[in-house]
Amino acid sequence: MAPPLLIACALGIERLALRAAGRGGAPGPVTVLRTGMGPRNAQRAVVRALRDERAAGVTAVIASGFCAGLAPDMHPGDVVVADETRGPWGVTPCTAADLLTRALARAVPGRTVHTGPLTGSDHVVRGQERAELAATGAIAVDMESAATLHSALSAGSRPVAAVRVVVDAPEHELVRLGTVRGGISAFRVLRAVLPAYYEWHRSLLLPRR
Repeated sequence: MAPPLLIACALGIERLALRAAGRGGAPGPVTVLRTGMGPRNAQRAVVRALRDERAAGVTAVIASGFCAGLAPDMHPGDVVVADETRGPWGVTPCTAADLLTRALARAVPGRTVHTGPLTGSDHVVRGQERAELAATGAIAVDMESAATLHSALSAGSRPVAAVRVVVDAPEHELVRLGTVRGGISAFRVLRAVLPAYYEWHRSLLLPRR
C-alpha cells in the first residue's frame, strides 16, 4: 500500500471544501487535518498527527487552504503553489513544485496558478504590511504553511508541499471570509484541487530514472 498523505488546513471551511471533493483516485490513505489558526496550532497538530506514523510509512504532507495574495495582478480564486515557505525557522524548500503546478493547471482550468515563495505570519496581513512582504519577493502570505512544513520535516524526512487559494489580494481585500464574492470563489477552487494533490503524491511513488 502507498504511504499516507496528510493535508493540513486551519479552518473548518477549508476542511469542508477539501473533504467535499471526495477521496477517489488517491494512491493511499488520505487524512484532512484541521489544525486551528496560527503557526503554534499548526505546529502542535502536525507533530501530534505524525507522532505515530512509523507503522504506516513516511507520510507526505501538504499545507492547504486560503491565503492573502501579495502580487498586484492576483485575484480571488487564483492558486498559489509554494516553491518554498519562509518563517522564523528559515526557508523550507517544497518537493516537486513544478509538477504540482502543472497538475493544478489541469485540475482548475481557467484559473491562474502562481509559483513562488509563500511567507508566514502570525496575524492577518493588510495594507502597508502586505506591500512590505511583497518587497521581499514573496507572492503570498498565510499563517500556517511555514509552520506546517517545518514541523513535518522536523518529524522526519518526507515530501512536503504548500498550496493555497487566494481569498484576498492587494486590490480585493476582504473584511470577513465567506461573506463576499472572493471568499465564495476561493471555496469553489479549493474544492477542485484534490486530484492534483493525488497526482503529485502518486508521482513521488514512481521510480526515478
